[in-house]
Amino acid sequence: MKIKPIQIALFLILILGVLFGLMFLSEKGGIQKAQTQEDGFSYEDISLKYPTYRTFLGLDKDTTISRQDILEVTQTVVPLEEEIETEADEENEEVVSIPKKDSLLRPDFSKIDTTRIVRIRYPDSNPDFVSELHKKLSSRSCRIIHYGDSQLEGDRITGYLRNRLQKMYGGSGPGFIPVKPVYNQLSAIVKPSDNWLRYAKFDPTQVKFKNRKYGAYLSVSRFTPYSKTVLDSTAIDSLPIIKASVTISKSRKTYAKFKRFTDIGLHYGNCLHPVKIKVFNNGELIQQDSLRADGKYHKYRIRTATTPKDLKIEVEGKISPDFYGLTLDGGSRVQIDNVAMRGSSGTIFSSTSAATYGRMARTLKPKIIIMQYGGNTIPYLKDSTEVDKYAKYVVSQVDWMRRRRKNINFLFIGPTDMCIPVNGQMETYPLLPYLNTKLMETCLDNNIAYWSMYDAMGGKGSMELWVEEKLAGNDYTHFTRKGTKIISELFFTALYLDLKEEDDDT
Repeated sequence: MKIKPIQIALFLILILGVLFGLMFLSEKGGIQKAQTQEDGFSYEDISLKYPTYRTFLGLDKDTTISRQDILEVTQTVVPLEEEIETEADEENEEVVSIPKKDSLLRPDFSKIDTTRIVRIRYPDSNPDFVSELHKKLSSRSCRIIHYGDSQLEGDRITGYLRNRLQKMYGGSGPGFIPVKPVYNQLSAIVKPSDNWLRYAKFDPTQVKFKNRKYGAYLSVSRFTPYSKTVLDSTAIDSLPIIKASVTISKSRKTYAKFKRFTDIGLHYGNCLHPVKIKVFNNGELIQQDSLRADGKYHKYRIRTATTPKDLKIEVEGKISPDFYGLTLDGGSRVQIDNVAMRGSSGTIFSSTSAATYGRMARTLKPKIIIMQYGGNTIPYLKDSTEVDKYAKYVVSQVDWMRRRRKNINFLFIGPTDMCIPVNGQMETYPLLPYLNTKLMETCLDNNIAYWSMYDAMGGKGSMELWVEEKLAGNDYTHFTRKGTKIISELFFTALYLDLKEEDDDT
C-alpha cells in the first residue's frame, strides 16, 4: 500500500501532539535528586525525566539577573596586566625601593562606582580587624598564605593580589612554589629533574604518609619513593646514591615584582639519612652543605646579590627527605604564598602533623592567612544540616591553625556561583546561597573576615552569564584568565577601600 505524504504529515503531527500533551501531565519537580528536583514522572523506583509545558516554553526562566547586570559588575574595575620584560630590563636589573604613601598604585576611583563593590565583612567582636591588617601589611615583613582549591592553580587570584599589595607596601618575589610543580604558572620558572615525585595530602589518589608530615603547604616532593616500611642499616647500605636537581629562574612574562627575588628558601624535613646539597648560580658553585639529618623541619637558605638567572640546586643521597617546597622572596615587606589544593574543601589541616606544621609556621611567620574554599563541597551537600556541619568544620580548621601560630588574621573567601543543568537549563546549585550565608555567619562569629565571591559575581545565576561573556569556563565553575583578573581586582578594591580608610585615619 502506498503511503501518501499527507498521511506521513498527519502521523508526525499526531506524535508531536502526544509528546506535547504529555508535558501537561509531567509533574514539576517530580524527580528528586541530591539538591535538585527535575520535571518528570516518578513511580516507586522508576523515574522518567520529561519537561513540563512551562519549562519547555521557557515560562519559568529566572530573570532576576540580566546580561547588563553582569556587564556593570565586570566593568566596574579595570584589572592590571602583566609586564613583559625586555632585553634591556634583563641587563639592567633595577633596585626595587619601597613606595611612599603618596605614590601607591591605587584603583582609579574616578571610574569606579564604589557602591557596586561587594565589601569585605569583618567580625563585630573585633572592631580593630582592619587596623590589624593595615599594621601587618605596613610592617617590615608580612607573609600571607593563600590556601584554596583549584581556583588558585597557576597562581591565579593570588598572583594578582600579590602584585597589587607588593606595589602598595613593598616586597617582591612570588613566594612558595613546589619543587615539583604540577600545573603551569608564570610567576617563576622552576624545572625539576625527571626523578622527582610529588605527594599531596589533598590528593585522594595517592598513598598517605603515616607520619602525616606534610608541612604548612600540605604537599611534599621527593627524589626517592615514599615507603611505609622502615629499612634496616643493611638494606640502606645496599641502596644506590640518587642525585636530583631543580633549576630556578625568573619568568619574563609576569608582574615585574615577581622577577626580583634574592632570598631562596628550600624547606625540608623527615631527613633521617645523609643528603648532600650543592647550589650553582650560572654554573658557578656558590654553596655546598649537608642537610640536617635529625628528622625535623628545617629551612635551607640561599642568598644571592641579584635575582638568579640560572640557579641550580643539586641534592644527592640514598633516601630522600621530604621537601615541602621553595620560597622565592625579596627579603622583606609583603610576601604571599599561593597554595592551590585541587579537590580540597579546606578540611584536612588538622589531619596533618601538628608539630611539623607548627615548626614550619614559626619559621615562615605568616601574619595573615586567606582561605578560599566551598566549591568542592557544594556538589555533595544534601541538605542544610550538612551545610551547617561544613561551616563548623571550616572554623575548626582555623582554630587548629591558630593553636600552631598565634596572632594571625584570617580572611575567608567564599565560593563562586556554580551551575548545574536542571530541566535543560543551567541553574545555581540550590544549597549554594545558603552555604554562602552560613559560611559568612560562622566565620564572622569566630573572628574571621569574609568576602562573598558569590555576591561579587552578581549572585544567583551569575555564573551562566559569566560563561556567556567568556569570563568563566564551560564547566560553570572556574574563571578564565580574563575573568580571574576581574574577580581579583574586585576583591582587591574591596580590601583597598578598607585599608584606605585606615590610612585616612592615621
